[in-house]
Amino acid sequence: MDDSREILDNRAFKRLWLFIYLVPVFGIVPVIWTLNRRQSDPQQREVSRVAATIAILWVLGTFTLTSGVAMANTENAQGLGLSLLIASSLWTSGYFLTNLWMMSRVWRRLPIDLPGMNRITKYLP
Repeated sequence: MDDSREILDNRAFKRLWLFIYLVPVFGIVPVIWTLNRRQSDPQQREVSRVAATIAILWVLGTFTLTSGVAMANTENAQGLGLSLLIASSLWTSGYFLTNLWMMSRVWRRLPIDLPGMNRITKYLP
């Protein structure tokens, strides 16, 4: 029984979890699990908060841009719809690249800080 606890307390295992939290789209499930668990490591909570904030912003931006595409298509404004589709793909690419950049910061053991995100992340549990 003690061996399983030692495995879970291993620093390499905790670092692997940091990478899992930053996996785009699918990492939100372990992020929510970690934020609901009050006894997790402070670094894990910090990365979870940043990952959750990035994911929430991505979902809101994608929803907004997709709604704009739907509205543009009903008004027969095809040029605006195409522009919004391109903006949506750039938004999603930015989300994936931000997560990859954050993974590289975890790999190099640098602090996980995004400019302007500290004000937002402090409201998460």
